[in-house]
Amino acid sequence: MTDTYARTANTWRNWAGNVTARPVRVESPASVDELAEVLRRASEDGLTVKPVGTGHSFTATAATDGVLIRPDLLTGIRGVDREAMTVTVEAGTPLKRLNAALAREGLSLTNMGDIMEQTVAGATSTGTHGTGRDSASISAQIRALELLTADGTVLRCSAEEHPDVFAAARIGLGALGVVTAVTFAVEPVFLLTAREEPMTFDRVTADFDQLVTENEHFEFYWFPHTGNCNTKRNNRSAGPAAPPGRVSGWIEDEFLSNGIFQVACSVGRAVPMAIPSIARISSRALSARTYTDIPYKVFTSPRRVRFVEMEYALPREAAVAALRELKAMVERSPLRISFPVEVRTAPADDMALSTASGRDSAYIAVHLYRGTPYQAYFTAVERIMTGYDGRPHWGKIHTRDSGYLAGAYPRFGEFTAVRDRLDPDRLFANDYLRRVLGD
Repeated sequence: MTDTYARTANTWRNWAGNVTARPVRVESPASVDELAEVLRRASEDGLTVKPVGTGHSFTATAATDGVLIRPDLLTGIRGVDREAMTVTVEAGTPLKRLNAALAREGLSLTNMGDIMEQTVAGATSTGTHGTGRDSASISAQIRALELLTADGTVLRCSAEEHPDVFAAARIGLGALGVVTAVTFAVEPVFLLTAREEPMTFDRVTADFDQLVTENEHFEFYWFPHTGNCNTKRNNRSAGPAAPPGRVSGWIEDEFLSNGIFQVACSVGRAVPMAIPSIARISSRALSARTYTDIPYKVFTSPRRVRFVEMEYALPREAAVAALRELKAMVERSPLRISFPVEVRTAPADDMALSTASGRDSAYIAVHLYRGTPYQAYFTAVERIMTGYDGRPHWGKIHTRDSGYLAGAYPRFGEFTAVRDRLDPDRLFANDYLRRVLGD
């Protein structure tokens, strides 16, 4: 191994700026063999190892004071299998590159989250998800996975090969090894029609079950300090494609959702008392629109305003009660909340540490503008969510520990047993994993 891909140790920060790490070394291996050598050297030096993606997690899941691995050179599509309808991709590939490449091949993932800046491994390892009545998270679309374990073994797993590892590693938190490649199920590219429509909080919550049942993908945003929401329904369409106009799309997605919203958040941070008035104006400025395009252009949108986030997965039947309790808490408190609350759903899946493991789920996500004190708000929200058997998103701010999480996940012990076998000396440990998984 040469040192041409080694980098001088420096300070690493995540996208939101709330997590900082100062690794001893930063490495960018260009192959699985070079990565194995990085692990060997780290073990000899008594250092822990953590791979990092684009830093879109709000937790310290990728932070390390040992060796930080950047996946910049572990990118690209290894192959497309049109008979099996799968694509195998290097773990460091950004989702936006994967989506564009699949579209050129006339293919698509079935479901995805609302941004695509993350790497393949980063997104799947933390359980990134969108919203879906029948289709689940990105990790649930994995059909096979390649993992470099602590002893240098390249372990390939699937439902047929090492199924116990496969059940754990699709959302592995970086605790089982370094993901080097992922094989996703894909399908022929299709069209989605998005229908965005303002709706009152009372109507959305009253009709929530119906809205979820009648739409393939339903989500909504509630604006705190108001009774207003914005809803989005995505359903498959026979076409024709009718994307947003160049000008109208720019006004909605860039000028209003990023530019004006950035100004509003800055004003709110400087003058918190202005936030309720800003929220009322912002929520009333929304208008209905409908457009049709290929999936990743409908599911995802640019997010340039930086924030911190907490998200909990609840049993789907608990969502409305929890939302109403959250709204009542905000209304009786002195809190001033500048960001909408996001609500999505997912069907039950079979992954050990998936937030939807074994149960149909609803996700409630709260955000605050970066630099705004968030502890009081997030603490109050977390108290509500844990009262409904909530499971925190692994990549978003929370205070839960292994004692709580072992009770929240029926298959928690299954995951930790795989971890004990694959990484007995905790080469991939850090403070966050010690808190959420135990040691």
